[in-house]
Amino acid sequence: MPQRNQLFQATPYAIEETLKLLGQNLRIARKRRRLSIAQVAEKIGTGVRAISDAEKGKPATAISIYMALLWVYDFLGNMKGVADPLKDLEGLRLAALKESRNDRSLKAELDNDF
Repeated sequence: MPQRNQLFQATPYAIEETLKLLGQNLRIARKRRRLSIAQVAEKIGTGVRAISDAEKGKPATAISIYMALLWVYDFLGNMKGVADPLKDLEGLRLAALKESRNDRSLKAELDNDF
């Protein structure tokens, strides 16, 4: 029997809450545009269940469904800054630390040549 993804069985709370909020927001956007689930499903080429699952914030829903819904409601532009390497303060800090260590080892090598 195939093993199920453990993330879907025990989704971390922060992810679960964020997906629920995203789903609620997508549902509000659809209703404000006076679109049915069937209309949106047809527009993005999927079934009504996928739209319903996304609006419930189900973790097993494919990211392509969420992205397509963001596109339909003209929110996709908001995603361009997500995971931007220039805004990754922790990653930038670690890269600078590694660079600093490399500079020190280079200086030590040069000092040993005398």
